[in-house]
Amino acid sequence: MFLDSPLFRCDALGRALGCAVSIKLETANPVRSFKARGTELVASRLSDQGRTAAVCASAGNLGWALAWSGRRPGIEVTVVASRRAPAAKLDRIRALGAALEVVDGDFAMARERAADIAQRRGVRLVEDSLDIETCEGAATIGLELAPRASSFDAVLIAPGGGAMATGVGYVLKALAPGAEVICVQPHGAPAMTRSWHERRVIATDSTDTIADGVVGRHPIPAVLDDLLHVAGDAVLVQEASIVAAIRMLLEHAGPVVEPSAALGVAAVLEDPDRFAGRHLVTIICGSNVDLDDNHRWVCSWPRW
Repeated sequence: MFLDSPLFRCDALGRALGCAVSIKLETANPVRSFKARGTELVASRLSDQGRTAAVCASAGNLGWALAWSGRRPGIEVTVVASRRAPAAKLDRIRALGAALEVVDGDFAMARERAADIAQRRGVRLVEDSLDIETCEGAATIGLELAPRASSFDAVLIAPGGGAMATGVGYVLKALAPGAEVICVQPHGAPAMTRSWHERRVIATDSTDTIADGVVGRHPIPAVLDDLLHVAGDAVLVQEASIVAAIRMLLEHAGPVVEPSAALGVAAVLEDPDRFAGRHLVTIICGSNVDLDDNHRWVCSWPRW
């Protein structure tokens, strides 16, 4: 149920952006994000090993996906999240019966707390983008894109921890080397992009963006090494562009998306000359968004 997500060319969106655009809709599944591609592998391997508990830090989507995947094999899931995470995501984690611990602070503090819980309890720590299962799961998106690669020349990806960018990137580099992988982050959460350009880990003191799914401050060195190998470029976009992209996706393509899923379209809005006449794929990575926030972005922010 998490594989073979829809991929379709959206002519209306392409006309508005001045290029051809295809959408890979990773929200068409029970947890409404791509994360379960990885957590299904995690849960399966834990079950095979006879292990019954796992903990993760999450901005919301990974936690919901791990809670979903852990139910069938009976894995006790603990999720540590920042109090700043969207309430809608936290509610869905609780609804699946996972233990949710909310910390004051950001995602980096949640990661530290999850690591502490794993060590004290002797349970599996699931680290998005560092654990191979999360990257292998994301790589299946690349396997689904590769047969169509002759029809597009770039894939726009929002790197949070980096699992999707590196997983998809390695597949396309091997099977479709002509397709450029372009990573897109907000100016308010630029650590991975700055690190990519500097070729070394650059941490930031804080984040300030509506794109809560990509708010990491401390890139994982091994993930950065992978990203340097597979990504052709990494760019930053403004908040106003993200909001405009959310609106454009709703108006021209239909899906309600969370801000992280709109980053690819935002990149085209900010640099239309670069993408004019090209055929792009943008991966719609999640749609878990607070409805009040979405209404404010769609209805109340100044128009692009």
